[in-house]
Amino acid sequence: MEGKVESLWEEVRELTLGTTVDRLQSPPTPLQFLRDFVSQNKPCIISNAIPHWPALSLWSTPSYLSTALSSSLVSLHLTPDGQADALVPHPSQSSLCFVSAHVQPTLFPQALDLIRRPPNHLVAYLQQQNDCFRTEYSELESDCDAHIPWASEALGCLPEAVNLWIGNHLSQTSFHKDHYENLYAVVSGEKHFLLLPPTDVHRMYIKEYPAARYSYSQENGEFRLEFEEPERYVPWSSVDPCPARASLKQESLKFPLYFKGPKPFEVTVKAGEVLYLPSMWFHHVRQSPGDGGCTIAVNYWYDMQFDIKYAYFNFLQSLPCRSIDDQTIPEGDCEDDSGPHASSNHLNRRFSGDESATNNVEIHKDRDNVQVHERTFVLDSSMFV
Repeated sequence: MEGKVESLWEEVRELTLGTTVDRLQSPPTPLQFLRDFVSQNKPCIISNAIPHWPALSLWSTPSYLSTALSSSLVSLHLTPDGQADALVPHPSQSSLCFVSAHVQPTLFPQALDLIRRPPNHLVAYLQQQNDCFRTEYSELESDCDAHIPWASEALGCLPEAVNLWIGNHLSQTSFHKDHYENLYAVVSGEKHFLLLPPTDVHRMYIKEYPAARYSYSQENGEFRLEFEEPERYVPWSSVDPCPARASLKQESLKFPLYFKGPKPFEVTVKAGEVLYLPSMWFHHVRQSPGDGGCTIAVNYWYDMQFDIKYAYFNFLQSLPCRSIDDQTIPEGDCEDDSGPHASSNHLNRRFSGDESATNNVEIHKDRDNVQVHERTFVLDSSMFV
């Protein structure tokens, strides 16, 4: 298989994906969306997708949100640096661990104020997921659609979860993938995505890291890192695509498959636009605030089809992949969904951060127990997009 996986990265771009993400000037028909994007596992941005939403004009005014949710207790995620569901240095070892945010039940007006006026060494983010828009923010439901009609018709179902995201420029989400078809609507500000297709899984250097969580003390304003008990491991990408300038060379040497391979797709989703993010696409997210001092988005998670493409993906990531330059197996060879620390049911699909390991929802589907028995296999890029 030497060289075959690397050639697949280029081939899939030449044959189907191109070099930029398609931008539609109006919502597609259900047939067009299914034929041109869902069936091809191909992202797109839809402009003028939600002009009828009252949220577009109302939510950029902080006083409107604080009044509508004046008595709502919401789940506020707190970190020291805006890095939640991310890798941080292990406190007692020369290694990394996967850390989740401290979650603090907070009245919405106070939470919004912390986001808009962040104090030193504290970054607040409303990113609970787990269908939070329909549970914690139900007072706002009339301001936007309960689902995306053309997407629901194309996919043959209603969304399993609808989530609200409110944050500032300090929060970002590390590379991960979701087992959902994601329709991501930006209401205020901008979201900046780096995208890689499922074919590029080896470039993510996925390893299993011990899971920890921040604990925040309101008394002294300090964070403490606490490891989960019983011990749990989370498979996560080792790559930081935006390292500091001083460490760029070192990071490039550690992760040559990422830094020397094809560039990720870069997209900015503006207020009023919707990004279709196909299932299993890796994405890294940053954000820029709007007029109200924060970035606001609503996303809709639709159930993905665990069909033959999912079987191909699991097979692909089980293959060894040699480094571009030195032709050695990269450090931290990729773990598949049934790695040594994985659950026996490896469809623990994360309701995530923007895939968070914070709020796991376990869904049992026998069809996910995919095994590949053939020893000979021809890699065809059309299988993965």
